[in-house]
Amino acid sequence: MEIGEEFNILSFNRAKDVLGWFNVSVGEASGTLIDPKLIFSVVLKCNACGIILCHNHPSGNLKPSEADLNLTTKLKEGGRVLEIQILDHIILTSEAYYSFADEALM
Repeated sequence: MEIGEEFNILSFNRAKDVLGWFNVSVGEASGTLIDPKLIFSVVLKCNACGIILCHNHPSGNLKPSEADLNLTTKLKEGGRVLEIQILDHIILTSEAYYSFADEALM
């Protein structure tokens, strides 16, 4: 059973090998706070060329919230400036997943 929302990133090199994952934030049942500066500082320290964003929705609702959409847009813009590709943003529930890339939102 999921109690709180968590936000993680997977970092990749140019060959799409996984460099590592980082737990960005752990929140409460209705959300968690994300600091884009923290995400990019981790990504830059491991010299990643691409990342996948991933968080869960304890509610079981797969639909991205307005905050999810805004954050993805903001991180894509920051990634473009830093030449770090945001490969996908995945929302997980206990039953299924939602991929921004699969839905042509990347």
